[in-house]
Amino acid sequence: MTAAVRPTVLTSPDDLRAQLRDRRVAFVPTMGYLHEGHATLIRAARAEAGPDGLVVVSVFVNPMQFGPTEDLSRYPRDLDRDLRIAAQAGADLLFHPDVATMYPQGYSTSVTVTGVSDGLDGAARPGHFTGVATVVLKLLNLVQPDVALFGEKDWQQLAVVRRMVRDLNVPVIIQGVPTVRAASGLALSSRNTYLTAAQQDRATILSRALRAVQATYATGERRAHALEAAGHAVLAQEPELTLEYLTVVGGDMQTPEIMDNDPMNRVLVAARLFGVRLIDNMPLGETR
Repeated sequence: MTAAVRPTVLTSPDDLRAQLRDRRVAFVPTMGYLHEGHATLIRAARAEAGPDGLVVVSVFVNPMQFGPTEDLSRYPRDLDRDLRIAAQAGADLLFHPDVATMYPQGYSTSVTVTGVSDGLDGAARPGHFTGVATVVLKLLNLVQPDVALFGEKDWQQLAVVRRMVRDLNVPVIIQGVPTVRAASGLALSSRNTYLTAAQQDRATILSRALRAVQATYATGERRAHALEAAGHAVLAQEPELTLEYLTVVGGDMQTPEIMDNDPMNRVLVAARLFGVRLIDNMPLGETR
């Protein structure tokens, strides 16, 4: 079998732009330490770009989206691993700028998306979505892709990016890609590396709680408090878990008293388990 060709690594915005002229571009922004979830995004980008287009993957651990007590220095980094996974998935270019390139001395501009960013992770991590929106807009301006792909695991982040692109008339299609899970049901995440195998097994309680909410929704229950209670009952079985939220939301990221049958309805959860903050979500109407 022919070895995958490693993507070209670019660190300069000027070099990046020189590579992108007159090609259909599909873009996958990441913070690195790639796993099968990212590989799925890159393969989807390869399909979107077509045989003559370019797939660009960015690897940038964005300090602007980490709070003062969060794990910026601890966040896992392995560029060789990223290159290997990106190559196998079909990436052409890997953009790997340093912090000074993205935020030069005197940098003083940020992007805030209100409404969809206000609760949940926006409340738990003040300033996080401002950091996300700012770096994503900068990357979209640099890459100027036709389509950008984001994982649905970070559902609120996806909602923030979609709203920003709509509100600011950014000429790009934002495409969500379903969450990739381990056979156990645990959503793949770079932060899973902080957990032992046994702890990861116990962390499947998050996906089991979401499935319980889906099952209750499938019975015809539409009261938000009753749907959420089904998930809380499962989470209560894990004594090491500290819950931040489990909630059902509509497409506007708000929680009405009575959920309708909108296919955008979701159940979202965030919790700390063994000192690691984990998030997950599922569509309410999906039971497979």
